[in-house]
Amino acid sequence: MKTRILSIVTALLLIVSCQSLQNTNKQQRGTAIGAAAGGILGAIIGNNVGDGDNQTEGVVAGAALGGVIGNVIGRRMDKQAQEISQEIPGAQVERVGEGIVVTFDEGSGVKFATNQASLNASSKATLDKLVNVMNDYPGTEILVSGYTDSQGEAAYNMDLSKRRAFAVRDYLITDGIATDRMVVTYHGEEQPIATNDTAEGRAQNRRVEVGIVAGEEMRRDAEQEVKG
Repeated sequence: MKTRILSIVTALLLIVSCQSLQNTNKQQRGTAIGAAAGGILGAIIGNNVGDGDNQTEGVVAGAALGGVIGNVIGRRMDKQAQEISQEIPGAQVERVGEGIVVTFDEGSGVKFATNQASLNASSKATLDKLVNVMNDYPGTEILVSGYTDSQGEAAYNMDLSKRRAFAVRDYLITDGIATDRMVVTYHGEEQPIATNDTAEGRAQNRRVEVGIVAGEEMRRDAEQEVKG
């Protein structure tokens, strides 16, 4: 009996160890967090919340509070999303939960030359417009996520998506967004949003996504508004 119990315990420990390893590998492979991984976004990503077909949308949805406070935050995000859409009509702006996901592919203002991670003047001008809106909502936290198509080696694509995501993050910092408001993730060719079998689909997959959620400051303000 003791031997059987020991075998069961050993098996359970192996299962837990394998699951931990799988989570670690998945985190390393799909969500390498930037240096300023604090706040709400850092906690969500650190707990492996937001994995799935679209990690950016999952993380943004995971930041939702719900209830009356969530409704207050949602109204503020509605206004912010509308302003972003007006400032950058080419970008895809989606309201997700109590947050926003802004997607920039090659056709919507943030472009990179082949195999390069440098922002050109046009891309910087687009990000300037985004910053103009985000600076009006200092209580938010921002997730910058980089993706590529499936052309080339997966390891190279992962590094390329990292460099592009950090290029956007670094430019946002120079444009006045505080470092501690932002978290960076990168995913290479994983999590495509279109087919990689066509040029049009690959252009959509070569993208940077910006997730915007309520940080502690906006949550406190919303709570105070509810209390009156």
